Amino acid sequence: MVRCDRTWLGIDLGTQSVRAVAVDDAGALRAGASRPLESRRTVGADGSARHEQDPGAWCRAVDDVLAEVVAAVDPGSVGGLAVDGTSGTVVLVDDDGTPRSAGVMYDDARGSAHVERVREAGAAVWERLGYRVGATWALPTVLALRDEQPGGRVRHQTDVITAHLVGRDVPTDTSTALKTGYDVLDGRWPAAVLADLGLDVDALPDVVRPGQALGGVGADVAAATGLRPGTPVLAGMTDGCAAQLGAGAVRPGDWNAVLGTTLVLKGVTEHLLHDPTGTVYCHRGPQAGRWLPGGASSTGAAILAELVDPALFEEHTDALLADPPVDLPVVYPLSGTGERFPFAAPDARGFWLDGDRRRPLGELAGAVGERSAFAALAEGVAFVERLCVDHLAALGADTGGRRTITGGATRNRWWNQRRADVLSTALERPDRAEPAVGMALLARAAVDADGGEPDLVAAAAAMVHTAEVVEPRADPALGERYAAFRAALRERGWITEDTA
Repeated sequence: MVRCDRTWLGIDLGTQSVRAVAVDDAGALRAGASRPLESRRTVGADGSARHEQDPGAWCRAVDDVLAEVVAAVDPGSVGGLAVDGTSGTVVLVDDDGTPRSAGVMYDDARGSAHVERVREAGAAVWERLGYRVGATWALPTVLALRDEQPGGRVRHQTDVITAHLVGRDVPTDTSTALKTGYDVLDGRWPAAVLADLGLDVDALPDVVRPGQALGGVGADVAAATGLRPGTPVLAGMTDGCAAQLGAGAVRPGDWNAVLGTTLVLKGVTEHLLHDPTGTVYCHRGPQAGRWLPGGASSTGAAILAELVDPALFEEHTDALLADPPVDLPVVYPLSGTGERFPFAAPDARGFWLDGDRRRPLGELAGAVGERSAFAALAEGVAFVERLCVDHLAALGADTGGRRTITGGATRNRWWNQRRADVLSTALERPDRAEPAVGMALLARAAVDADGGEPDLVAAAAAMVHTAEVVEPRADPALGERYAAFRAALRERGWITEDTA
């Protein structure tokens, strides 16, 4: 029998808000709260995008949401808490932990000028780990930040919060440290590489596995929030990994697809995946021998809102459910320029096929009507999702486990069905999947392990529940259109026969 007398807290530091939840052992939501965060976006002298937040605001928001959540539960029932944050967000702090810089967010590109140097200095390490360091990764960002403000210790967004909760400096986790260059295979910072870049390892935090105990809630935070002093604080993960846990994708072969503005696919393997195209990289899971590979496509639901009136989405959906389309144009539904997964093509642009002729996406609705355009764009996103799965399988990943779907787009019933049909796979939609829930699940698994290895499978079985299963339907026409979709991408040189 699943216990329900304990409560687990998860905190999610997002771009626009901080969210906290209290979840019991059976996965029931006991309380939730959120507070907004403000960003400062500018352009640097070099033309790079800048995105900053106030680290003090993170701490104040965390105290506020915890106070609201804890007021709704018995503080004595709280067994532990864990925190996730945006991947690659960093800040410089003084020796006592006081921030000396703004929080530089995950999509800040001030480190662009350092990227090639970082790639060259650590080429052998990055190759062994399967990384391709990006322009907004934390390591080049740190180099640029220290050019602006020499000195200081490097900490991540989650590190600021966990230190605040415990009342002293604490280690970061392997997931959060990945984009700062941490060697997840050797379990250490690559000191020689960092020295070549002028960065002392002593300026970086110690690193532990997600779920490891960091300490207990300190007296100041206990007084501000109502938590018991000493409530266990466990090392967390990045927000993407946290969302994967919240969806219950924790066994080898399981995959979770998050479809919102963009499409993100993350799963579990028993070995590190090496992707020569650099579109997939792997986090190390909380359990030994488990890896969490994934990638993020630039395609997603955003393109639908750009080309079809969002006020008509529900009307189009009802009509498509009542009268499914027999034929649709083949569409590569990319918003803007550049694709990053399942292939890397910085100059890629979306298109649709009018017979054998490629035409711009802006001409789609006028040529076929808004309803058919809506359906073709949605189907095109499903084709990208299938290509992502094909790419992962070609890299040696097991893709035969549970497939869960989360994100705002899962509210569309027709789209869920079309994705299942395209993928020829049953899709499970969890009743509640969000990063904060994933952190509550991790806290429970870690505390139950009592210093051992967290059993995420057992925790997910108790806490994650399926709201709906969408079974695939056979449709030979989908296979034909998918083949045409792959052929069009090959003609552009974006994928090869092996990739497809």
